[in-house]
This record gives sequence, structure tokens and C-alpha cells, in this order.
Amino acid sequence: MAGAQLRDTRRRIRSVEATKKITRAMELIAASRIPKARARVLGSQPYTAKLIEVIENVGAGGAGASHTLLERRDVTTVGLLIVSSDRGLAGAYASSIIRLAEARIADIATDGKDVVLYTVGKKAQTYFRYRGYRIEQAYLGVTDTPGYGDARAIANAVMVAYVDRHVDAIEATYTRYESAFTQVASQFELLPITPPEMDEEEMAARVSYAFEPSPEEILNRLLPKYVEATIFNMLLEASASEHSARRRAMKAATDNAEELIRHLTVQANRARQAEITTAITEIVGGAEALAEIK
Repeated sequence: MAGAQLRDTRRRIRSVEATKKITRAMELIAASRIPKARARVLGSQPYTAKLIEVIENVGAGGAGASHTLLERRDVTTVGLLIVSSDRGLAGAYASSIIRLAEARIADIATDGKDVVLYTVGKKAQTYFRYRGYRIEQAYLGVTDTPGYGDARAIANAVMVAYVDRHVDAIEATYTRYESAFTQVASQFELLPITPPEMDEEEMAARVSYAFEPSPEEILNRLLPKYVEATIFNMLLEASASEHSARRRAMKAATDNAEELIRHLTVQANRARQAEITTAITEIVGGAEALAEIK
């Protein structure tokens, strides 16, 4: 009996060690991708900030809020852009986004409005499609290393839907990257665009520009770029958050595997000790029986 227990325990140790090698490798891979993902997030922010500054200058230069992407109207259908992940093994990263999006869908339905989903990542697509939600467009293979072309494709889809009045507002749900240890599931209104506001001091300090061509023409070209840049920055932050979450999850799995191996090793040693004790007892018993026969 002790021998069977010892073999089973050793088999479990080998299995846990194999799993530990996998989780450790995934932890190292995720850790190696975090610096690059974080650098891409930081690198995209100045471009978005400059776009906002130019929009402020154009707005102060006389461009009216008549552009379609600035138009606010009565909302009957809401488009919800959900950025999750294509792969799992990242702890609660995908589930936290899905829960936040599902809660928002419930609030919209309570208000008597329709919801159209635009999902990024296989996790969100699988979850909401299985539950019968209307998915207008799904994007796969984007979340690991998103490119600007991915952001442009998503931006074009949501802008066309908004301009053609298939939806009356676009909201985005994603994970905001704050640090390697802090990522926050967040929501914001993507469309219509809310023009940045300046207080009196900023208006006084703002340099007066002469625009060529007209401010309206500049705004027509600038606002789509702003939507693209916003979505691109959102994808980059989500990617950095996913890698950070996966590194933490895999480190926790590796630590748990090490703890389990220590526990199973103690069990194996006890089983081996019991096996040796049993063998010694049998030998001693046999020797005493032989002595009695003589």
C-alpha cells in the first residue's frame, strides 16, 4: 500500500514540475514584453496630446461644433467597443472587462436603448456571442502587439456606424495601464467627441494662429485622426495591462507549484519512510520466526 502511494506521489511531483516549467516560461515571456509595451504606451501619449492641443487651437480659431463626429443627438442605439484579450492565463484580466461591459449593457437596456457590440479579442467575442448579444464586428489577433493599422480599422468601423446613424453614441471599455502592478478596467465615451475646454487663463496664453486651409477643413481631417489615435492608445494600454496581468498570474502559478512540490516531497518522504519501516518490520519478524523454529 505504501509503495503504491509513493509511486502516485512521485508521479504527481513530476506532473507539477512539468507544469511549473510552463508557467515559469510564460512568466518570463510576459515579463520580457512588458517594457516594450510600456514604452509604446508612453510613446503614443505625446502624439495624442498634440492632437488635443491642435483641436483646441482650431476650436478657438473659429471652427464651429458642426462636424458630424461632434454632433450630439438623442440616443436610441449605443455602440459598445470592448477590448479584452485573445488568450487566457492572465488572471482576472479578461473577466473584469467582461463584467464591466456586461454591467453597462444592463444599464443601457434598463434605459430602453439598444446595444451593438464591437469586440476586440477572442475572450469577449466568445463570451458575448455565446449569450446571444449582437456583435456587429469582432477583431481577433490584435491584443498581443497592436499596430496603428488595427486602430485605424476599428476607428473606421465605429465612425462609419456613427456617421450613418446606425448608432447614436460609441462607448469604449478597456483596461487602463497605470503601472506594472496597477491596471484599472475603465469606460469612456468615444463618440461623439467632446471638444477640450480651456479656461480663461489658457485662452489668454494661447497663441493666435492663422489657419490654411479653413479651420473647418482642418477639423474634418483632424477629428478622424484623433479617434484613431485614441483607439490606438487604448489598445496599447490594454496590451501592456494584459502582459502585466499574465506575468503576475504566471508568477503566482509558479509559486503555487513550488509550494505544492514541497508538500508532495514531504508526503513522498513519509511514504518512503513507511515503506522502509514496513520492510524492516517484515525482515525482523521473519528472523524471529526462523529463530523460534530452530
